[in-house]
Amino acid sequence: MKGVIKISKFVFAVFLFNVAVSVSDAQQLPLYSQYMMNSFLLNPAFAGNDGLTSFNLTAREQWLGFENAPRTVAISGQSRLLRNSPISRGRSVRRRPTRMSRGSNVGVGGYIFNDRNGIIDRTGFQGTYAYHIMMDRDQLSFGISLTGYQLKLDDRNVVLNEIDDPLLMNSRKALFVPDVNLGIYYSSPTAYVGFSTAQLLQSALKFGNDGFKDYKMLRHYYLMGGYGFFLHNGITIEPSVLVQATFESKVQVDLNTRVYFRDDYWGGISYRTSGALIMMGGVKVDRFYFGYAFDYSMSSIRKHSFGSHEFMVSVKFGDTARRYRWLNRY
Repeated sequence: MKGVIKISKFVFAVFLFNVAVSVSDAQQLPLYSQYMMNSFLLNPAFAGNDGLTSFNLTAREQWLGFENAPRTVAISGQSRLLRNSPISRGRSVRRRPTRMSRGSNVGVGGYIFNDRNGIIDRTGFQGTYAYHIMMDRDQLSFGISLTGYQLKLDDRNVVLNEIDDPLLMNSRKALFVPDVNLGIYYSSPTAYVGFSTAQLLQSALKFGNDGFKDYKMLRHYYLMGGYGFFLHNGITIEPSVLVQATFESKVQVDLNTRVYFRDDYWGGISYRTSGALIMMGGVKVDRFYFGYAFDYSMSSIRKHSFGSHEFMVSVKFGDTARRYRWLNRY
């Protein structure tokens, strides 16, 4: 029957251990190819960094053509809390902060997501507080996020050789996992660098009373940076890098180069050391931004997959002052 997975108890146990909770590259957390268009997904200190109110939708289908391949949908929003005057007259696709008005140091944000990987389904939320310190034209930001998600074992399409398999019968089908993320972010009109850590608490997972219990989520580290070279005729070239790592997996590096034309169009290419070549592009229409990325796998998996596809849509507001009396305490 199509979509039904037949496995033995031993294979199921190994699968659950490796894919769900323990060993793994960055796939314990969602993978994004267009992270530079919404760094808030990886670094809580970015909330409110550009002084605008932004809402973003990211949808990713990985290894198209595989049954139960990784799939991620994330909806995020973040803003700078203002009380006096506008802090940005433009909606540039690049991060070029301007001098902030007095009292506008606090950023807030949040997002909800669903990430599915095989028979593991994770649905969660994140709430973020950030504080920004202006230094002439540069900005130093700190952020903290409280997260929570439900980790669910979807065994509807799993058929075991042993119907009364004790591992499956005694396991909990859903867990709620709380955690904390931290970040620091430095930006100037031409450059940025940020460091963040996710799953700081390394929360323990207990799927059952017998075996495969007390495993924990891995703490992930992200280091990102980029620099914009402004050329003539409204053309900007921005090389950037993202380093992802845990203490129990190989370091993964994304080397990126993007080209912008008058802030309305952009295209780029990335190389991921785990074995992928990424092509991306996008356009800005008024307040809306549309982006697409295609990941071409350079490993043997390309013989069976149509690649990975990622779509991004965002809208940004904030050209006029937002004067709300209840914000004066900030």
